[in-house]
Amino acid sequence: MNAETPLPSSTLTTAQLATAESRATATPMMEQFIEIKAANPDSLLFYRMGDFYELFFEDAIDASRALGITLTKRGQHLGQDIPMCGVPVHAADDYLQKLISLGFRVAVCEQTEDPAEAKKRGSKSVVRRDVTRLVTPGTLTEEKLLDPSQSNFLMALARIKGSGEAQFGLAWIDISTGAFHVAESRLARLLADIARVEPRELILAENVFHDPDIRPLVDQLGRVATPQPGVLFDSATAEGRITRFYDLGSLDGFGSFSRAEMAAAAAVIAYVEKTQISERPPLGRPERESDGARLFIDPATRASLELVRTLSGARQGSLIKAIDRSVTAGGGRKLGEWLMAPLTDPAAINARLDGVSYLIGDSTLTDALRQALKGVADMPRALSRLALNRGGPRDLGAILAGVRAAGEIANLFDGMEVPEHLAAAASCLRNLPKEIEARLSATLGDELPLLKRDGGFVRTGASSELDELRALRDQSRRVIAGLQLSYAEETGVRSLKIKHNNVLGYFIEVTALNAGPLTEGDEAKAKYIHRQTMANAMRFTTTELSDLETRIANAAGEALAIELAAFDELVLLVVSQADAIKAAADALSVIDVTAALAELAQEQGYCRPKVDSSLAFEISAGRHPVVEQALRRQAEQPFVANDCDLSPPEGSGDGGAIWLLTGPNMGGKSTFLRQNALIAVMAQMGSFVPAGSAHIGVVDRLFSRVGASDDLARGRSTFMVEMVETAAILNQAGPHSLVILDEIGRGTATFDGLSIAWAAVEHLHAQNRCRALFATHFHELTALSEKLPRLSNATMKVKEWEGDVVFLHEVGPGAADRSYGIQVARLAGLPDAVVVRAREVLDLLESSERENPAARLVDDLPLFAMPAVREPAKPAKGPSESDAYLGELNPDDMTPREALDALYELKRRLEPSGKT
Repeated sequence: MNAETPLPSSTLTTAQLATAESRATATPMMEQFIEIKAANPDSLLFYRMGDFYELFFEDAIDASRALGITLTKRGQHLGQDIPMCGVPVHAADDYLQKLISLGFRVAVCEQTEDPAEAKKRGSKSVVRRDVTRLVTPGTLTEEKLLDPSQSNFLMALARIKGSGEAQFGLAWIDISTGAFHVAESRLARLLADIARVEPRELILAENVFHDPDIRPLVDQLGRVATPQPGVLFDSATAEGRITRFYDLGSLDGFGSFSRAEMAAAAAVIAYVEKTQISERPPLGRPERESDGARLFIDPATRASLELVRTLSGARQGSLIKAIDRSVTAGGGRKLGEWLMAPLTDPAAINARLDGVSYLIGDSTLTDALRQALKGVADMPRALSRLALNRGGPRDLGAILAGVRAAGEIANLFDGMEVPEHLAAAASCLRNLPKEIEARLSATLGDELPLLKRDGGFVRTGASSELDELRALRDQSRRVIAGLQLSYAEETGVRSLKIKHNNVLGYFIEVTALNAGPLTEGDEAKAKYIHRQTMANAMRFTTTELSDLETRIANAAGEALAIELAAFDELVLLVVSQADAIKAAADALSVIDVTAALAELAQEQGYCRPKVDSSLAFEISAGRHPVVEQALRRQAEQPFVANDCDLSPPEGSGDGGAIWLLTGPNMGGKSTFLRQNALIAVMAQMGSFVPAGSAHIGVVDRLFSRVGASDDLARGRSTFMVEMVETAAILNQAGPHSLVILDEIGRGTATFDGLSIAWAAVEHLHAQNRCRALFATHFHELTALSEKLPRLSNATMKVKEWEGDVVFLHEVGPGAADRSYGIQVARLAGLPDAVVVRAREVLDLLESSERENPAARLVDDLPLFAMPAVREPAKPAKGPSESDAYLGELNPDDMTPREALDALYELKRRLEPSGKT
């Protein structure tokens, strides 16, 4: 529907509605709405009225605009029309999805009593209603509202102030799967830790939300971050809240947590209790992630490497889209978790790689596993819906399918000596209680309805009583037809019919002309009871027909009651085994990801990387995983593989190597930079990599400054953003870091940019001592290789052919002598006149350049050397050499080019270093 009624320019606000005058003058129903709305001021109130959720006042205006539905009105309040709109209950999920995606929160208010009960209190009594759930982006469980391949995290941020630096705790859960994690953080890395998880919703205390130190982070997160009352984050009551939720005496069995972690964990639990009202999701025990266990990747690097989405926000073209070969929803989510948080422990990384290697070596097992995994439904999300009383028969069916597949997959590993990584997963599958599959198989039918209220999900033979009731319900037509034949023979009225409507129920109908046998005689009158006379027909009933009608009517209700009781029993069974089911589901996801990575490696020709704790970074014939597949799909020329070796040069100490990469635009510099960073990420997540061979010493921090962007909302130009990101790298990178820098300093004046780039290279070499790739168009920087022992020059190779440039996309040693920018500009379609003029200007500038200014800078090393103090020049005695040179010039005989050359020569002679 489209909005047909003009939206009112103003209406009563929530605050105005909450006043005593407002409530006193409201109708009983509006009084109830106002009272419930006042308790949920920050949410749209879905107020249940029959088959619709209605919205009133401001909520109606906001919803009609957001959903594009008709805004109407319902009576008046305080002299103003009451705006109203509504959505059908059966289609509410679709509308909720749109509202949540737009940043709204919704309070679902249901009728909590039967309307007939309300009428008993009086004709004007209002049906009791109450909020049964708050729907927010981080608390979704509905299948329609969730992406099956992506986690849906709710995160809490807690801050503990002490004598020193404030400590931060993060806790994040996926209510749809039960995952629960906690970790510590610091202000400097807070945004990066949040970006790694990518929560759909972040809650933090109101005082923290408005804190000037935190406000920049909140602004970057936008509507993802929402303030909550500080009492939710109280560390003094945190342990008690957590133990009550898990019904425990203490948290000793959970491990050791800091105060900040405890406060965050308690806050996220409190928020779940607040939004789910009386329901309790099956959250797993909180798992603590230790500092340094995951590869640190800052937000700018995540964006530039396009790990899970491109810079435009699309999934197509991202790394995860290129490498995802999983066949289950849980496997897709697990792959995303591995990719977003690569490991830093070589043993754990190699354990994952061992699993991939094993499955590559046994293609028969891999094919069988992937085939069996295709039958796995999304057990964790089905379990969560069942635990929250939002599930249906198909959720039970998903549990059954998953349990069956788990048993089949566990059997595939029987008698096999598999790597520990896979053996641990197989063990979890074997630990599933047999009772779950037995009970579900014996009770559930083959075709399951969406809603339990529809019935029909208990299989025939599971209950004899249910089978009898179903027979009576389903064969009622046959029974009625038999009774109709009996009455027709008894009365001799062949046209006698037994019919049914909602007013009379079952009745006997004959034409008025044939009614005699049913109305004449005492015996006929006693048996055939008159019900209704029509224009051309008369209707009767009998005691026998009334009894049969009652039995038929009750059969359907009694059959449904038996099915609903069976459903509740199965839900109790499944929820009681929640831990075992979630462990098995996680094991299936691990097996799926491992098999998917094996499939990817075989399909794309990837190699197993050697991963250890050294500073090595040696890649032979490396490729960009996304670009390579794109070229193959487009049937263009094959991807050109390139080597990269950033391992510490012999005799250079404990610092990594730096490659200074020069070459033309469009030559492939950015692709080369990114591919090496992506290879490191893939290796440490436990994947084979796109290379001929790879030896990677574990990277603890990955930084990438590639591309240009601005942040106008925060008053940051492109160059300012570039400098902020570069500063973060130079301040945080260490010997085990990998740094990717592209075109530092190009956003400002040439000499300013060159100076910044120069100093940055020196700092990376002397202070950070990290492995780095530094791409630049400042060819003057190549002079640094003469004095910096760990810096090497590399260039993108090109060929010139009949005035055109051919990009070879090959990396080789050496430095580029030109940037070929004018050739690229011509390829881009600049007008010929502009290209010709650009060549003329370039020739003029190049011919006037007498020396490389970098030659003098090299002598100023080492880093931060104090500038030499020059003695003041002594007064010249007699005519100087410059004066003599000037006297020899005859401007009238010089061409413009010769005059310009002479001017530069004179300038050189007058410089302090060469002044005569």
